[in-house]
Amino acid sequence: MTDQTDYVPPKVWAWNPGNGGQFANINRPTSGATHEKELPVGEHPLQLYSLATPNGQKVTILLEELLAAGHPGAEYDAWLIRINEGDQFGSGFVAINPNSKIPALVDRSGPAPIRVFESGAILVYLAEKFGAFLPTDPAKRAETLSWLFWQMSAGPFLGGGFGHFYAYAPTKIEYAIDRYAMEVKRQLDVLDKRLADHRFLVGDDYTIADMAVWPWYGGLVQGKIYGDSAEFLQVADYKNLRRWTDEIAARPAVQRGRIVNRATGDPAEQLRERHDASDFELRTQDKLEPAA
Repeated sequence: MTDQTDYVPPKVWAWNPGNGGQFANINRPTSGATHEKELPVGEHPLQLYSLATPNGQKVTILLEELLAAGHPGAEYDAWLIRINEGDQFGSGFVAINPNSKIPALVDRSGPAPIRVFESGAILVYLAEKFGAFLPTDPAKRAETLSWLFWQMSAGPFLGGGFGHFYAYAPTKIEYAIDRYAMEVKRQLDVLDKRLADHRFLVGDDYTIADMAVWPWYGGLVQGKIYGDSAEFLQVADYKNLRRWTDEIAARPAVQRGRIVNRATGDPAEQLRERHDASDFELRTQDKLEPAA
């Protein structure tokens, strides 16, 4: 390993806002709102405020799967939160998620609005609300929740660890990339071995566990996140994970859910806001770029 820096940590850490990182303009060591901004509210009981990152895709995929499974109460409005522009620090968003991270959901179907934040919590809330994609059998339910929480704990190593230092950090640090690449390879091996003799993560049941894991690890296998990281990590070696990735990617609800609140990349794969099922067929420029 090469010696890449002579940095010595100070006795007391101090914030350097201009650190040159890709997200330096929004990262800060304090919480709370930075500006006043109310959130819009649409006509459906479920109001989602999000962006089509892997965490955001989890929820829109579940909502589209619920609608496809015949749950009309899962109709929703999906509002775009541009995290690079600091929308998550607006007063309205902070009121429903004090952690200022997407996605966040407000359920207005009852006598009083219910806020739900953290993607895993939203998945469980919706699955329980509609009685779908979370098995009631105790053993299968436990297995589903175990894999869901596995993703919630493993994801930061892939995103904030490997992804950040490999794709976004202003300085390439060999130790950091090696450390997190090793851990991500271990996670890929965990999934590949599980899927060697299971169609989905919980056997034959397609669940919220698959919907949580697929946007991250399926996205990695498909080469959709972190540049050329798929080649760097040799994801082609994980044949069972690739089979699972392709099967889920072929689901129409997944194809719809993954583009909701997407605001970058190929315009054909963007639906910046979603307020009705017809929006998928009516993606004119007006739909792609809603009025401010």
